Amino acid sequence: MTRLSVEMLAADPVEPITSAGHAQLGIAVLAGIAVIVLLITKFKLHAFLALTIGSLALGAFAGAPLDKAITSFSAGLGSTVAGVGVLIALGAILGKLLADSGGADQIVDTILAKAGGRSMPWAMVLIASVIGLPLFFEVGIVLLIPVVLMVAKRGNYSLMRIGVPALAGLSVMHGLIPPHPGPLVAIDAVGANLGVTLALGILVAVPTVIIAGPVFSKYAARWVDVPAPEKMIPQRASEDLETRPGFGATIATVLLPVVLMLAKALVDIVVDDPTHMVQRVFDVIGSPLIALLAAVIVAMFTLGRAAGFTKGRMSSTVEKSLAPIAGILLIVGAGGGFKQTLIDCGVGQMILDISKDWSIPALLLAWLIAVAIRLATGSATVATISAAGLVAPLAADMSTTHTALLVLAIGAGSLFFSHVNDAGFWLVKEYFGLSVGQTIKTWSVMETIISVVAGGLVLLLSLVI
Repeated sequence: MTRLSVEMLAADPVEPITSAGHAQLGIAVLAGIAVIVLLITKFKLHAFLALTIGSLALGAFAGAPLDKAITSFSAGLGSTVAGVGVLIALGAILGKLLADSGGADQIVDTILAKAGGRSMPWAMVLIASVIGLPLFFEVGIVLLIPVVLMVAKRGNYSLMRIGVPALAGLSVMHGLIPPHPGPLVAIDAVGANLGVTLALGILVAVPTVIIAGPVFSKYAARWVDVPAPEKMIPQRASEDLETRPGFGATIATVLLPVVLMLAKALVDIVVDDPTHMVQRVFDVIGSPLIALLAAVIVAMFTLGRAAGFTKGRMSSTVEKSLAPIAGILLIVGAGGGFKQTLIDCGVGQMILDISKDWSIPALLLAWLIAVAIRLATGSATVATISAAGLVAPLAADMSTTHTALLVLAIGAGSLFFSHVNDAGFWLVKEYFGLSVGQTIKTWSVMETIISVVAGGLVLLLSLVI
């Protein structure tokens, strides 16, 4: 089995910025996370500020000099943004082009025209999964809600029977599949191979989304029977356009970065010779930066030009796509700073030392840590970033495939039981016109099913690969 690069494994250990013992470090971690949780939940502080203050609090509780804690946080923030910031920006541009050009509507309308009756929930999960690849979760919800409501109303379907599969498709993509921010940051933190993680992520995502989507929606529709709220059906993007991209061109554009990254992973396995010309070529075109950049450039022609966009309209679309991700970049960056502070304080080594005496598998430990932080903070991204920082040292002796599975275990744990401290909870509640209790019975249970099923599949895969 291919091992992680020697450079990645043999990096010089970081000199801890504090000489605190395990007990003090453990208390410092709990205190730091508690500060973040209180600031986000009690004082409604933005996650960026909460993570920044929590990182400094962690350093202070661990007995580290404040100047060194600041240096650790800044270094972590910088390296994280440098590693994933451009990828998040490219993903946002691709998603905006997909939405504004009417490409997303074209995918939706084409699939719905061929689906009906019992196949409709399966069509909805397929639409959400394809569209959810390049889009952030919140953007995907905003894009798909009008479709869900229109299909439920026109076809006289149960809202939950149609809505839950769509939400499941989006949520699974968000938690498990790069180029979404959480998986990207976890891949960067534990030194995983992106192509392998993507391939295994898709392998885990397919059965997970089937169980949490079309299968669970049967029960959700019985538990909660509500009509589609009329006031939440906004105008679709393509209604203002004279033309829009073709179905085949749109699908090909959306899947282009996925195909390039998977091709690189396949070549790495088959050729396994870094000096071979074929592998060197695919190392370039299959890198996340080039794959996403290529997709964006292609999208300008296959989506933008096909929709009749002028150069000015194209530039405006790109510009508008970047503004909403400023907050996401700051949260991801601050999460990277928190991760680096954890590492520099010696927390990673502490977990290594303690876990040696435990019989609990590393993948299960990663899942449990992500679950705990998700329940406390409500943010899947914060849970992924924090858990990745805590368990990163466990990846040092893992194979390439098991390091990828570690990322997926963290991602699965980060989706566990969304409740009232999660912005996604309220987004779903308001869009579907549900009560808090109804949202818990549908959305929260669905998220828990995704987390448990994906986590279980990751553990099963670890036994056979």
